[in-house]
Amino acid sequence: MKNKFYLKEFQFFDGEDSVVFSILSVDGEKITVAVTKCGKISVSDYDLHTDKNGLYFEYGVAGKEHIHIDDFEEVE
Repeated sequence: MKNKFYLKEFQFFDGEDSVVFSILSVDGEKITVAVTKCGKISVSDYDLHTDKNGLYFEYGVAGKEHIHIDDFEEVE
């Protein structure tokens, strides 16, 4: 599953800023993403969960936002 998602990106607006997630790896129950927000880049690990829409990780205050990995797209 690692190569299928590697470096795909997803843009998300958190109510104040645009956030860009770039997948670095998906390994079993964890996902590692580079998170770009306000010009700063950080690398974070998140637990993966499943719902009716597929695999996702929780982001934001108390994990309020569900970011589905199938929404990520290849960067051109």
